[in-house]
Amino acid sequence: MNIRVLAVTVNPDRPTTESFIGLHRSGIDITVICNIQFPHYQKLIDAGIPTLDINLTKNVTFKTVLALRKEMTIGEYDIAHTYNNSGLTSALIASFGLPIKIVAYRGIVGNVNYFDPISWMRFLNPRIDRIICVCDAIRDYFLNMKPRFLRMPRNRPVTIYKGHKLDWYQESPKDLAEFGVPDNSFVVGCVANSRPRKGIEYLVEAIALLPKDINVCLLLVGHMKGYKLDKAINNSLEKHRIYLPGFCDNAPTISASCDVFCLPSVKREGLPRAVIEAMAYGVPAIVTDSGGSPELVQNGKSGIVIPIRNAKAIADSIEKLYRDPEFKKSLGMNAKERIDVHFDNDETVKQTINVYRDLLSV
Repeated sequence: MNIRVLAVTVNPDRPTTESFIGLHRSGIDITVICNIQFPHYQKLIDAGIPTLDINLTKNVTFKTVLALRKEMTIGEYDIAHTYNNSGLTSALIASFGLPIKIVAYRGIVGNVNYFDPISWMRFLNPRIDRIICVCDAIRDYFLNMKPRFLRMPRNRPVTIYKGHKLDWYQESPKDLAEFGVPDNSFVVGCVANSRPRKGIEYLVEAIALLPKDINVCLLLVGHMKGYKLDKAINNSLEKHRIYLPGFCDNAPTISASCDVFCLPSVKREGLPRAVIEAMAYGVPAIVTDSGGSPELVQNGKSGIVIPIRNAKAIADSIEKLYRDPEFKKSLGMNAKERIDVHFDNDETVKQTINVYRDLLSV
């Protein structure tokens, strides 16, 4: 049976784009709805994948729903695989009465509630056949929601890790002198857009707890603004060691130049791409036991896992890696191998096809 899939997205990242290409090469008849201006669009065209430019804004519109329904009807698709909230809601409305399976994507833990009407228009909608979760923590969240009598069927949420390829991370590491970072510094990096759940303020606090003989610098890449974070930086006795270059293109090459990567999330973490990118370059990561981070990093083997909201634990981990270069090197090598073996994009494609076949009983 030739499986026809309509992928509904806006600006897919590289792993998702490569998954589309992998599905296409594996014989899946896939068409991708996306913004034709997104950075990896040409990869889809070069691979011979049909695309459609349907504007999936944050708000569901009649025009979008009508366009989706028309495409679903004409294309006779077996599956609509959605990758964002507006796309999911639009597809659910557009598919009413049509014999098409709905697959949703979920990348973070939480923010779904049985007493929230919006949740019923998205991930709690019984019309959804499968929810592909990027980590077990997300799947477990769905399966343990309360009240128990409303819980979704156990086969609806499925874990498929979003895979990468080491080949994607071969560019030379960035020269951090561009950001004013002194030579011979022990650099702790973090790439994120600061939100309260990211816990970046605990990382800032940790820098001030380190012994004075450690020549450490903290490099915070991305949108790093927020009341708690601003307060932590302004009150830090070591703020002269903190560098804030803002948003940067090709952030993985910046992570590659760091000695350690740290993501101190306090809740709702999925499978953090920035951590994967650092690990792919052989940079050991310090993460918290939030969401999918412990599934990504093996404590003491491919990185360090610490409790949430614990600046002292962050500082102790940084000091350990600073004083034991061989341990740091070992963690980095294992981190790179872990991404190569356990978070490979080919496996993502294979497992996605298995979900499709299971849904269609083929």
